[in-house]
Amino acid sequence: MRAEPFDARRALLVELAATWRPPLNLSPVTDDVDEAREWFETYTAVGVEGLVVKGGAQPYRGGERSWLKVKHRSTVDVVYAAVTGTLSQPQEIVAGLPIDGDLRIVGRTTPLTPGARRRLVPLLHRPTGEHPWPSRISPGTFGRFNARSAPIELTLVEPFVVEVSADVAWSGKSWRHPLRFVRARPEVPLEEALPPATGPG
Repeated sequence: MRAEPFDARRALLVELAATWRPPLNLSPVTDDVDEAREWFETYTAVGVEGLVVKGGAQPYRGGERSWLKVKHRSTVDVVYAAVTGTLSQPQEIVAGLPIDGDLRIVGRTTPLTPGARRRLVPLLHRPTGEHPWPSRISPGTFGRFNARSAPIELTLVEPFVVEVSADVAWSGKSWRHPLRFVRARPEVPLEEALPPATGPG
């Protein structure tokens, strides 16, 4: 069926799903732009990250990114307490938030741009006291969607607050997808960086 257009594949799927019962269900589909806009604004309350836009005549092409994903994102403060890479060449920010009384790793950013590295390097210092994280973590720490298979080496830093852009895929203990660095906020007290108030749970 991969060579068939999406509309034909969807029609077959609807037919096959006629006997499904919860928790199995089909994702909703519409070709009405106004309805799609309404879904985009209201479905985040139940943990839906956004929309996937597909052409009705498109065949399925494995390994190609031919669909458009439209996601909600918001900016949040997190605790910057480690990097991948070195103090002089940080590659990604490892973000933390207080969860159950401890500073827990809740995600990482996409690779830092050269400009972001230049702005962050003067703020990076080795920890002055005991650090809450180990210097090596399992790849699963970044979630089940992380592609890495080997342990990840962290360069621990004295924690400070940074602002990041995050999508709505918050599990209650971590973000499913990488964050995007926005700006450093070292003047903000660490205790003001709090987990999102709502999420899919």
